[in-house]
Amino acid sequence: MGEMMSAYKENLVKKETEDHINQVKSLIELLLAELNYRAETHDQSKLESSEFQSIVKYTPLLKQTTYGSDEYRQLLKKMKPAIDHHYSVNKHHPEHFHEEGINGMNLVDLIEMVCDWKAATLRHNDGNIDRSIAINKERFNLSLQMVHVIKNTMLLLEELSSENIEKA
Repeated sequence: MGEMMSAYKENLVKKETEDHINQVKSLIELLLAELNYRAETHDQSKLESSEFQSIVKYTPLLKQTTYGSDEYRQLLKKMKPAIDHHYSVNKHHPEHFHEEGINGMNLVDLIEMVCDWKAATLRHNDGNIDRSIAINKERFNLSLQMVHVIKNTMLLLEELSSENIEKA
């Protein structure tokens, strides 16, 4: 009788564990679907007339500046209407959430933001993700913990990128 009880208990625990694993898998798949949607729709507003003309005019100039420099900020002021529109329709920018900033974001927003920051450094002649993170730490009042999470994510992106290059 004791062995039957033990086997029953093991099967029950196994079933509960498998259910848990499947629940986590389903939740991760929901987030993956949202990340895939974000990947497909990232910055589409830049292709709309309300932003596009400003992008055409200022992107070549921005590429020649250093992120966060006075020259960079002056160009952004000239682009203000387009930037304001961009922030209002793109949740991966802390400015979308006004005073709440990063605190209004969810993890999917943060992942898209971090990928956007990395990609933005690749557009600048002197782009540097570490400098960008340091500037944005002050700009968005990021905690030291958040900075570490972002830097760790950048390391993971580098690892994944080099693994993909090796596989190709």
